[in-house]
Amino acid sequence: MDSKILIAKRVAMELKDGDLVNLGIGIPTLVADYIPKNVKVLFQSENGIIGMGPIPEEGLEHPDLTNAGASYVSAIPGAVCFDSAMSFGIIRGGHLDVTVLGGLQIDEKGHLANWMIPGKMIPGMGGAMDLVTGAKRVIIAMTHTSKGEPKIVRKCTLPLTSVRRINLIVTDMAVIEPMQEGLLLKEIAPGFTVEDVLKATEAELKISNDLKTMQIEGM
Repeated sequence: MDSKILIAKRVAMELKDGDLVNLGIGIPTLVADYIPKNVKVLFQSENGIIGMGPIPEEGLEHPDLTNAGASYVSAIPGAVCFDSAMSFGIIRGGHLDVTVLGGLQIDEKGHLANWMIPGKMIPGMGGAMDLVTGAKRVIIAMTHTSKGEPKIVRKCTLPLTSVRRINLIVTDMAVIEPMQEGLLLKEIAPGFTVEDVLKATEAELKISNDLKTMQIEGM
């Protein structure tokens, strides 16, 4: 199974019926394709929509209906659109149940860096800072390493997105929960060992007494 699909499928298992969910750019957008059939969630995009649907078929795109990454989306029956002020009021007001975002680095305290790399041109910080601060639950969906280098580090060297501790990390190798006491390794993806995960992680990991193999439908 493709590593990005594995991550998306595992994250989808964290969503509950009735959740209002924001999906970031990249791997997080794939989560919408793998929501369990018995779970109904509403997707929000910070550019102003609740009830965002899947990518439309070719030729059925609407120029005014896009997500925050400027990709075409559809709208489910009953969807509502509004301006950015209302959208960020929802985010900053704590009304989002879950946000799923990508990550560049996460440190031992569960701090996230995901909005810029110094020296590289970026279009702007987007809504990441607001989402990490305002959502009730923050899940990071990312690869465990980048070009062989660990992304889960002792201390972030990139600018932090927020000083809030995120709630869960899902990678292609593991599921890790940041806690007050440190990072807790809870699940390992099929085909990997504890030693593999520790070797690919710079930060110190505590091993759960109830360590499991990641359970993904179709694996």
